[in-house]
Amino acid sequence: MIRFYNGNILCFTPDLQIRSDEVWIDGSRICYVGPACEDAPLFDRQIDLRGDLLMPGFKNAHTHTAMTFLRSLADDRELQGWLREIVWPNEAKLTDEAVYIFTTLGIMEYLSSGITASFDMYVHNEAYAKANVDAGFRTVICSGLNNFDADVENIEREYLRFNSYHELVSYRLGIHAEYTTSLDRMEYLASLAEKYKAPCFTHLCETKAEAEGCIERYGMSATQVLDKIGFFRYGGGGFHCCYLTEEDIRYFSDHGLWAVTCPASNLKLASGIAPVEKMRKCGVQFAIGTDGASSNNALDFFREMYLVSTLQKIYEEDAAACPAGEVLKMACVNGARALSLPDCDDIAPGKLADLIVIDLNRPNMHPLNNPAVNLVYSGSKENIRLTMVNGKILYENGEFMIGQSPEEVYRAADAFCRGLIR
Repeated sequence: MIRFYNGNILCFTPDLQIRSDEVWIDGSRICYVGPACEDAPLFDRQIDLRGDLLMPGFKNAHTHTAMTFLRSLADDRELQGWLREIVWPNEAKLTDEAVYIFTTLGIMEYLSSGITASFDMYVHNEAYAKANVDAGFRTVICSGLNNFDADVENIEREYLRFNSYHELVSYRLGIHAEYTTSLDRMEYLASLAEKYKAPCFTHLCETKAEAEGCIERYGMSATQVLDKIGFFRYGGGGFHCCYLTEEDIRYFSDHGLWAVTCPASNLKLASGIAPVEKMRKCGVQFAIGTDGASSNNALDFFREMYLVSTLQKIYEEDAAACPAGEVLKMACVNGARALSLPDCDDIAPGKLADLIVIDLNRPNMHPLNNPAVNLVYSGSKENIRLTMVNGKILYENGEFMIGQSPEEVYRAADAFCRGLIR
C-alpha cells in the first residue's frame, strides 16, 4: 500500500475543490480518502507531499503517439501538403520495432507532462499496445479505418483482441476521417458499431476545406453523413471540430457526443479555432488532446490547457470565457469519460489510482491565491513531481520507471529515424 499525506488533494465531485485529506492506494485503486487515522495499516511506502497537490492525471483525448518520429521534420506546411508529401510516405516505412520505440518516447513525454492515459489513433497497433503495457501506461486505441487499409475486417479482429488484451489497454471504433474513407467503408464501421453497441470516433471538420469538400461530395456536413449511416447511434465523437455547423452543434449536444479540441496542433497547421465556448454553452461535452508530435510539436498538456482557455477569450471577445475550472474538468474528468474510463476521473475510494503530484513549491505557483487556476494559466511541466498509473509510480522527480532508461530510448529512436527518413 502507498500513502500520500501532508498535502492537498484536488477533487471534482461534487464540484472542484481542494482538500487537505490523505489518500491511500491499495494495488491499482484508491482505498481511502480522508483525514489521518491513528489505526492506519502498514504501508509499503509513505509519500510526504510537503504541501504539494495530488490530483487526477490529465487524459490526452486525441493523439498519434508514435508520430514522435516526425517531430520537427514536417513543419511550416499546410495540412494536406503536410499529410501527402511528408507524413503518409514516411509512415509507410514504419515497422513494429520503430512504432514500439517511438511510442515509448511519447509515453515518457506524457508522464513528464502529467498525462496518465491516451486516446490513440495510429498504425501497428500490436507493437503500440505492447509498448504501453511494458511501460505501465494506460491507453485506449481508436481504429483509423480509411481507404488505404488492405484488410477492412481487421478492425473487428482488433476490436475483440485489444478489448481483452490487458487491463491497461482498450479499443474503440473509428475512421480516420470522412474525406479519407469511402462511404461503403464508413457504413461497414457503422455496422460494427451496431453489432457491438459501441461508440465511434473520427477526425471531424478539422479544416474549412475538409468541411466544404464534404458538402460538395454529399450535399451535407460530415456529421450529417455519419448520422445518416448510424455511425453515432451509440455515442462517440469527433476530434478537432473546428467547423461544425449550427445543426451539427445541436446534434452533438442532443446525442451526448464528445468534441475533442487540439488547439496547439490546429494553430500550427492554421486549421482554425474550435468554438469551444459557444459549443459548451450549447451543452456539448469537451475533452482535450495534443494531436501528434509532428503537428504540435510538443505533447505538453499545460500548453494545451492554456490555449483552450485563452483562445476562447479572443474568439468570444470575452475575458470571462472558458474559465480555468472548466478547462481542468475537460483535462481530467471529461477526458476520462470520453475515453470510457469512468474509474479514472476523480480521487475517491474505488477509483483507479491514475494520479499526479503537482509541485507547488515553484515560483510559478506562488503566491498560492488559487492553485487550480495557477495550473491552467501559469503551470508547466516543471510542476510535475510524480505521475502514477494504475497504482504504480512511473515518473518521479525527473526519473522514469518504465523498464528502460531514457538514454536507451533516445538512442534507439534516433537510430530508427536515421534509418527511416533519408
